[in-house]
Amino acid sequence: MTLVRRAVLPLRAVLVMAFALLVVFQVLSMPGQFRHQAEQHPEDAELRWPLTIVAVLVIACVQVVIVCTWRLLTMVAEDRIFTRASMRWVDAIVVAIGVGWLLMAGVLLGLAGYWDDPGAPLLLTLLLLCAGALGLLMIVMRELLRQATDLRTDLDAVI
Repeated sequence: MTLVRRAVLPLRAVLVMAFALLVVFQVLSMPGQFRHQAEQHPEDAELRWPLTIVAVLVIACVQVVIVCTWRLLTMVAEDRIFTRASMRWVDAIVVAIGVGWLLMAGVLLGLAGYWDDPGAPLLLTLLLLCAGALGLLMIVMRELLRQATDLRTDLDAVI
């Protein structure tokens, strides 16, 4: 058993735990947090539902990345990663990261007038930078996967 195949099972365990935690955030934590914020600051109560919806959608984008990663891990375990079918899963990851990035950028721009403390906008900016770097990295990795798939296809044709 190769090192990669031995890493698949623990990675899947981490993905399951992360997905479960994200569901808790999506269903309980974020809606409760924004409800509490609306109660504590009634002047900002109109932000409760828009922020709840955006938070749920951003978390859904992360869940899409987890599901696609799971599918790619299945392809790795079955030694089918270097096929055209894997490209659509990587494309879905890139799209999900892009949608999540756009939603977070919208929050940053939309709430610019509400923040009086620089902590939240700086944290959101850091998240945007990390998400942007991850999205760009996935685009590079997609191209590497495409090149490896082409080479594998050529090699299979020769053999």
